[in-house]
Amino acid sequence: MAEDKKPSGPDLTEGVALTEFKDGKLLGHVGEDDVLLVQAGSEVFAIEPACSHYHGPLAEGLVVGDTIRCPWHHACFSLRTGEATRPPALNALAVWEATRDQDKIIVRRKREALTPPSAHRSAPAPDKFVIVGGGAAGFAAAETLRREGFAGAITMFSNDGAMPVDRPNLSKDYLAGNAPEDWLPLRGEDYYRDSGIDLRLNADVVAIDAKSRSVTHGNGDKLPFDRLLLATGAEPLKLQIPGADQPHVHTLRSVADSRAIIQAAGSAKRALVIGASFIGLEVAASLRARKIEVHVVAPDERPMQKVLGAEMGDFVRSLHEDNGVVFHLKETVEKLDGLRARLKSGAVIEADLVVVGIGVKPRLALAEQAGLTADRGVSVIEYLETSVAGIFAAGDITRWPDPHSRQSIRVEHWVVAERQGQTAARNMLGRRERFDAVPFFWSQHYDVPINYVGHAENFDDVAIDGNISGRDCLLKYRKGGRVLAVASIYRDLDNLKAELEMERTRG
Repeated sequence: MAEDKKPSGPDLTEGVALTEFKDGKLLGHVGEDDVLLVQAGSEVFAIEPACSHYHGPLAEGLVVGDTIRCPWHHACFSLRTGEATRPPALNALAVWEATRDQDKIIVRRKREALTPPSAHRSAPAPDKFVIVGGGAAGFAAAETLRREGFAGAITMFSNDGAMPVDRPNLSKDYLAGNAPEDWLPLRGEDYYRDSGIDLRLNADVVAIDAKSRSVTHGNGDKLPFDRLLLATGAEPLKLQIPGADQPHVHTLRSVADSRAIIQAAGSAKRALVIGASFIGLEVAASLRARKIEVHVVAPDERPMQKVLGAEMGDFVRSLHEDNGVVFHLKETVEKLDGLRARLKSGAVIEADLVVVGIGVKPRLALAEQAGLTADRGVSVIEYLETSVAGIFAAGDITRWPDPHSRQSIRVEHWVVAERQGQTAARNMLGRRERFDAVPFFWSQHYDVPINYVGHAENFDDVAIDGNISGRDCLLKYRKGGRVLAVASIYRDLDNLKAELEMERTRG
């Protein structure tokens, strides 16, 4: 807490009445610590009030049973223990003891912090686990295995040079210059050492032998496994036009990519973003924050129309135009001749920085080499196990049976990848836990966050509640009368409620 910040609300050591609660919650303080009181059924809990992910205000969140969900990015915490039970939060929150004295709730003592399970507890057989991939799914799996008390060997291969990072930040605050680089790692180096996770960076796995249960990495060495998680993620699609291989042309996926764009932005006067995808437009917003002129070229009639619909697409376009972005829609770049981008219409844009955001493709080569069943992604059953027993898949490569949309789907969302990593880890331990989480992602454009739950590959109509241009809206994407997905701007609680409704009406 900042030194000049005054504690919030009433002094909870003096006690407060339940009649002072609003919507079952009350924000107060114990000494210098802010504490949120939450009424759940007949019980009252006391918990740290800011989400451990990006410090979202839990007082505006949703209570479900004895848990509370963050309104910003849908993390979830146990009110009893403070444990982070759902990503994107990883760290537990502090909890206090709340006692009743007649008609008052009194809080005085903080409980002991949760102690992570020892990595030296008895391990279930098998005991050699290999994770291929250093992104959201791979990291979440490794962390969950240790959290669940697995004491066997965990080897994690990452073809990246950086430790697992908070990837959404790479196109948002970090790229905009609003977040320092030391915020990016999900955990520090000491975490892997202390947890006994053998994290190998810049390490490629070149083959998986499903029969001998081993992986071969780039130097030719083989490593046996008892359980394997394939979490190789996705890679940016490359522009297939003359001049696309020039040094001022970038894609964005890794820390190194983001660093390179930031370095180029230091001297750039005009940037060209090719593609009006979420990544492309977040890059556009971040470069505008750096006072660079930005042009966006895309073949679409509207940005993000396929995912968000026409009305939201028009709003996103006007939002970016209000912030100085120039759109060239229904257009493509046919050639990059030095700094000159020649468009299909014959127009020319001169730009000393080009960022390509035309989508990604799943990295399936290893899965295909290993003989795993694939269908535009690695096919898994509801437990995230592939067609080969003991080999699991999670994250952007995974196509799983989604009970809400009643389809096999593959999505490229950070939170989904983390949640799948956690579920896959528990199933590697033999839990047989179905993955049935409702997909969720968020996108940030200047000061406007868009939250989206569910999955609608296509939809018949969009029901709009509120005012999109007024930045206060909830949109329901329907097909055959069923709501498949919900998007919102500043309707965080309604978005959480929509997620809960989808969870309760699966299948």
